[in-house]
Formats: sequence, structure tokens, C-alpha cells
Amino acid sequence: MNALLRRLEEYRMSEEALRWEGTFADYLELVARNPSVAQFAHARIYNMIISHGVEEVNGVRRYRFFDQELFGLERALERLVEEYLHPAARRLDVRKRILLLMGPVGGGKSTLVAMLKRGLEAYSRTPEGAVYAIRGCPMHEEPLHLVPRELRPEVEKELGVVIEGDLCPHCRLMVREEYGGRIEEVPVQRVLLSEADRVGIGTFSPSDPKSQDIADLTGSIDFATIGEYGSESDPRAYRFDGELNKANRGLMEFQEMLKLDEKFLWHLLSLSQEGNFKAGRFALISADELVIAHTNESEYRAFIANKKNEALQSRIIVMPIPYNLKVSDEVRIYEKLVRQADTGHVHIAPHALYAAAVFSVLSRLKESKRAGIDLVKKLRLYDGAEVEGFKPADVEELRREFEGVEGMSGVDPRYVINRISSAIIQKGENSAKACITALDVLRSLKDGLDQHPSITPQERERLLSLIAVARQEYDEIAKREVQKAFIYSYEESARNLLNNYLDNVEAYCNNHQIRDPLTDELRDPDERLMRSIEEQIGVSDNAKKAFREEIMIRLSTYARRGLTFDYTSHERLREAIEKKLFADLKDVVRITTTTRTPDADQQRRMDEVVDRLIQEHGYCASCANELLRYVGSLLSR
Repeated sequence: MNALLRRLEEYRMSEEALRWEGTFADYLELVARNPSVAQFAHARIYNMIISHGVEEVNGVRRYRFFDQELFGLERALERLVEEYLHPAARRLDVRKRILLLMGPVGGGKSTLVAMLKRGLEAYSRTPEGAVYAIRGCPMHEEPLHLVPRELRPEVEKELGVVIEGDLCPHCRLMVREEYGGRIEEVPVQRVLLSEADRVGIGTFSPSDPKSQDIADLTGSIDFATIGEYGSESDPRAYRFDGELNKANRGLMEFQEMLKLDEKFLWHLLSLSQEGNFKAGRFALISADELVIAHTNESEYRAFIANKKNEALQSRIIVMPIPYNLKVSDEVRIYEKLVRQADTGHVHIAPHALYAAAVFSVLSRLKESKRAGIDLVKKLRLYDGAEVEGFKPADVEELRREFEGVEGMSGVDPRYVINRISSAIIQKGENSAKACITALDVLRSLKDGLDQHPSITPQERERLLSLIAVARQEYDEIAKREVQKAFIYSYEESARNLLNNYLDNVEAYCNNHQIRDPLTDELRDPDERLMRSIEEQIGVSDNAKKAFREEIMIRLSTYARRGLTFDYTSHERLREAIEKKLFADLKDVVRITTTTRTPDADQQRRMDEVVDRLIQEHGYCASCANELLRYVGSLLSR
């Protein structure tokens, strides 16, 4: 408790250390030392993202700022940052456009905007992201607006900054009435961006058009003071508390923008193009803010079909935010959502979330017209796996085939996590320690289709077939995992089989004989052994020579680089080695797992396998035993 109290005290002290107050003259000295203090909103947001680090993976830029929340959207995020935020930060014309995130429900649009908001709040607490404003300004205005227009070229040249915008009506009156035009004495303070405090971050949501007032955006007359000041055009009789006012210096979010009444959208025309908006009986009010909105595809299509919206359309940049198409990233989405819930009493078996991810990603993929590629192969290629007959360049070609379309429909993560939640509750509510397996999850996904009112009969049949495909994928993983656990000293067995295969392949490729380790006699390469392994992955007799030469090239490449070549160094060879070992052991596994009354030796073997599944593969006793029974039934078919 004392440690917690100390942390609270330290937090208060750190917040106090962020406070800064001075005059406009003091602020000019700050800007002279560090011109980035006066950066515009778009530049602040871009620099905030870049400050977390950038790396390039497979030719795609990955921004670490998004790493913990958004998965599988690297390409969309790269486009967002490089095609919109980066040029906007450099003051190119793109900053005069509204950013519209368009994509299916549950695709991450709201999460992306929420991350930008939270990121801005944190960044404004750093020296690099510090924001300074005229003290008392309801719009937290940039102090450089105090500089008269006639003097701005001189100030810009001396300080190395650009000054855009004019004083808001409140500050204009304040400078004239309280300071007699002595702008150098006007107080300036550091402000911390905060959505909760309505400082630099605004949010606007559509509601009933009949009751929603434009004052929510632009502020309203203060009827309590209008009698005192006598005019609606007096800034003291007006509340500059609309969302556009409060979002100045940061970010303005329009939730479901295209659901808004037209009168609200009209205000965005001037704001986007000229950086100002109209409020009350005042001149245009300057605002420096990134306007970001989101909508779904059907609403966007209806919006662009309406000719009355052409002016606003030209001021919008649309950024598609599709569903994730990588199974491994889809698993990370579910893991994140499950962690956020109170499910500590429920164990989720290995591959349970993977099976759900396979189903959801399959539902989002489009059938390629290219020969030899089905949805499962496409799914594996997108996830970075090697597939025979395909190269990395083929993956890019597959992406381009349905660019802008693939990932814009299919099963959304919310549905999947709802069904996983249902499985957890159903199986875990009456148990102190329950376990959810892949079969439980797939069963729950199937049951949920009957309760989904928007799914057509044709779509339901398609999704049912994809659940069957996901189960087949899981069946292969389950068999492989159990068979692997049955193999004593699996790694050693695989290594021995690999070395034996490589010795024979080397002799075959070099047209040499091989020395028998037992008799010390020279003999021809063991064709039967090599073919027994190669046939596991469908290498034909005609293709065996090319396959063996490919292995030798890979082996030579590893040797030149000083790397160790093992059975995992070549994806297809790894699969062939595993399948060969499993084929030799299949009968043992089947008999052991299906015996109702195992003898002592069989029971010992079962206990060893269960222990290995628990210790090495993340199973609990319950799901390990259930896995053995399930695989036994598969092998008996």
C-alpha cells in the first residue's frame, strides 16, 4: 500500500513538472530554440507515430505505434501514413482533405482512431510533442496567431516557422480590451491534449437529426450573458465549446460520418479546404485539426451516388480498412480480446483460436482465377507459409487480383469472439477449471449461424462448408501433434532420418556410391529410402531429380553462410521427414489411443504422451486426454 501511495505522489509530481506558463515573449524564445514546438496538427500526429519506430518487413513498412492493437493491417496502415499523414505533415495539399476510413464492421476503424487519440494524449506530455496555447482561449489557440499579418513574413523567416490562421473572436477581444494590443504580454501556457477534458481532441456522433443541433459542432449563444453584453456578435456572449472548437490543435473524429444530416457536413467544406468554419455571427474561425471519419462500404456507395455530395466528395480521401487476411494475426486479435475478459478459470486449448481464425479468414478470401490455387493454399501463402509451386512474387500477384475488394466482406472478429465467449460460458460456468478446445469453438461458430438473422441460406451453406475446411485443417494439426508427442526423442529421430537422406541424396547428385556404416562396403544410394520420404509430399518420380538438386543447393548455401542445415531448414523437406516418421508410427498411435482397457505398457505410453503434451505444447490434462481420444477416432476411420 505504501508503494502505491508513493507512486501516486510521484505521478502528481510528474504532472506538475509538465506545467509551463509565461508570456508570448517567452514563447517566442521557445520557438526560436525549437521551431517544432509550433508544428501543425497533421505533423504532430505523423511525428507521434514515427517516434515509436518504423521497420520494413517483406517490403512493407511496419509502424510499431500500432503493434499492440492492430494486427494484419500493415499495408492499410502504410498507405494511411505514407499517402496521407506524411505529405500532410509536409503541408502538401492533401492536408486539406478529410480522411475517411472505409471498411466492414469490426475491421479496426474505431480502434485505429482510438489509438491516434490516446497516442496524441501521451505525445503531448513529451518534450517533442509539447503543445502551447494562449491562456484562457476556449480553442487552445496557437500563440503565433497573435503576430499581426503584416509582421508574419519577418517572424517566419527569423523563427523558421509557418504561421497560418487568425485569432479566434474571444482572443481578439481579449488582446484589445485587456492588453491594449501589447501581444508580447499575453499569457501563454502549456496544454495537455485530452479527450476527457476536451482539449485538442473532439468526437462527434450522429443522433436523431430532428434533435441534434449544429451548436454541438460550432458552439452556441450563451443566453445567460447576452443580456449583460447586449449582442449575439459579442464573443463574451458566445460559448466556443462545439466539437470543432475543442478539437483545434489535434484531432476531430466523426463517427459514422455519412449518417450525419447534410447541414452538419456543409461545415466540413470550408474546414477541410480553408482551415476555418463559420460559427454564430462571427467571421470565419481558424481551426488546425485532422478531421478523421469512418463509415462502411454500403453507406459510402450511397453517399457518392448522390450528386448533391460532389463538393464534399472532392474534399475526402478514402482509406480502405479491410479485414485482416493472415491467420496468425487473426489469432493475435482473438488472444487480445480474450485477455481483456475475465476468463482465468477457463483454459483455451492450443489451436482452438487458430481453428476459428482459419474459418474467418477463409470467409474473407476470394477464389482466384489462377490455376492450381484454392482458398486453403491462398490462406497459407498469405500467412507466409511455403506452398509448392509458388514464389513470393506469386503472392503479390494474388493480392493485386482482388485489390480493394478482398477483405471487405466476410466474417467479422466480433462474431467470432462472441461465439468463443459463448463456448467459454457454456463449458465453464459449472466448472472450477474448464477447457475450451478447437472442436468446442467450431461447434459454437456453427450454432451461431442459425441465430444470425442477416445471413442468407446461400451464405449459411458457404460458411458451413468453410467450418468443415477449418476442421480438416485442425484434424491434420491434431494428428501431427499427437504423433509427434508419441515419437521418443523426436528431434533426434528426425535428425537421424535427415542425415541418412542427405547422405544418399549427395551420393545420388554426385553420381557416387555410399559407404555402408555397418559393413563398410560401398553401395548405390538407397533409392527406396529416398522415395519413401519424397512420396510423403507428392514428389513424383519425374520430379525427384530436381527436388534433390534443390536440397543440395540449399545445403550448399547454408554451408557458405556458416549456418547449420537441419530438417526445419527446408519447409517441404521438414514436412516429408515428419510424415515419414508419423507413417511408421501410425499403427502404434491408433492402437494405443483407441484401446478401452490399455495394458500397463500402453498406459505408460499414454501417460508419457499426455505429460509431453502438457509440458511442451501447452495442453492441460483435460484437453490433452480429449485430444488423444479424438485423434484415435480419426486414425480409426
